[in-house]
Amino acid sequence: MELTSTSFLVTLIVVTVLAMLALLLLWNRIPGPGWLRWPARVLMIGLCQLTAICVVAASINGSYGLYASWDDLLGTDTGRGASAMTGPPPGRARFTQGGDGTQSVYFRGSRSKLAGQVIVWTPPEYGAPGAERTRFPVLVLLHGYPGSPRTWIDLGDMPGSLEQLVRAGASHPFIVVIPELYPGGMNTDCANIGRHRVADWLGQDVPDLVARNFRTLRRPEGWGLLGVSTGGFCAAKLALQFPRVFRAGAALDPDPLAGDPAVLSDPAVRERNSPLWLLRRTKNADTGLFLATSKQDKDSPPAQLRVFARAAEGTGVRVRTLVQPHGGHNFQTWSGMYPEALGWLSTEIPPPGSGRPGTPADAEDRG
Repeated sequence: MELTSTSFLVTLIVVTVLAMLALLLLWNRIPGPGWLRWPARVLMIGLCQLTAICVVAASINGSYGLYASWDDLLGTDTGRGASAMTGPPPGRARFTQGGDGTQSVYFRGSRSKLAGQVIVWTPPEYGAPGAERTRFPVLVLLHGYPGSPRTWIDLGDMPGSLEQLVRAGASHPFIVVIPELYPGGMNTDCANIGRHRVADWLGQDVPDLVARNFRTLRRPEGWGLLGVSTGGFCAAKLALQFPRVFRAGAALDPDPLAGDPAVLSDPAVRERNSPLWLLRRTKNADTGLFLATSKQDKDSPPAQLRVFARAAEGTGVRVRTLVQPHGGHNFQTWSGMYPEALGWLSTEIPPPGSGRPGTPADAEDRG
């Protein structure tokens, strides 16, 4: 039974309920003298507490992706995950329907050789009568670290918030794609580091998979990114690194745009994989970036947005910034930024139409 599976969480809940029932039924029925009955009662109380703690821990782990497997939790992972990934290649990957209207697949990228989960949601307009030939823009959602693709659904209220904005006329309907941000278990800030070629996974393998299986608009005109925290850093980075794949990127409370020493310790590697470095080497790019934070967010201070906006002058990169007066580094704040971010993305990316299909990426990796 997988550590992050729903069946494991349900099993823990059932065990917790049974432990509590056993405590109530057996409290006064334990045989023997008092010196034996009281330790038994203490053990039963401890069992109830332990199972309840396990339920909470499993729920948190499922939402935030702290541990991806039993090997990861127990420290028995041999580290071979990035080079010996299982899972079918994109051409043989098959999506399975979920109960919440999403489809998911676990596949191995042909360029990165990494494998991970990708969740896809198509808007109601996608399956509407008469839309069989209509192609849709794509929005790639990038979660933070720690996190998992489910974080966007369980905590970020996506794609529900997007549907509400579409009904209000404040956003285009998008095909929503939520990939694993660090397949292989290593956070690289979406960079190609050794065998962990995460930039190729997100910038080439995932877009190729989606374009092959869904009616998408042509790249880069019809493709955008939206990320939070580490995912926000990656949204800005990938839009600059793969201008032939993505037209625009929206970064909500992004990690340090000059690079995070806690993730990439080598100064040269960190610099060359930062959005700020990529921006300063961009000329006449048809790329848009939306950067948002709050005055209270110490992890993503407004000053870095001002530095980035000044650096964008003369590069051709369109930068729009948003600084809210209040808010922390959490989805409560980020969901309040959705209307501005998705509204802006809808001005950068065209609506559904009969444009050319999403063809295989011819992407330039500047990292």
